Amino acid sequence: MKTKTILLIDDNKIDSFLTKHLLLKNKIGENIIAVSSAIEALKFLDTVHNEPEQIPDFIFLDIRMPEMDGFEFLDDYERLPDTIKSKCDIFMLSSSSDQRDIDRAARYSYVKMFLMKPLDVNMLKEHIYKIA
Repeated sequence: MKTKTILLIDDNKIDSFLTKHLLLKNKIGENIIAVSSAIEALKFLDTVHNEPEQIPDFIFLDIRMPEMDGFEFLDDYERLPDTIKSKCDIFMLSSSSDQRDIDRAARYSYVKMFLMKPLDVNMLKEHIYKIA
């Protein structure tokens, strides 16, 4: 599988560290860009939209964050250029199995999967191999 760039958006430093470690250890991503807020992620995406090699292949997006939650990020993400949206697949992350969140995430066409924390590596690999 081609190595991937992943944008990890999670305000929880421990969750972010564990997710990043898991992604690297299991060779799911080679270049992991970790940011602690959805606002920071949107700024990053805005700066790289004209540089295709810098655009992440996957975005791992936490739902519950201060200032701007994952769903607010998705609403703003819709306004980004197609050069970004056509390349990025989004995986929603949550420690809650609230069916309303799962249903809401499913309404966004670029959200490929809703994942529970901690991540199940085997399930994640299976879905990423299907997409890649």
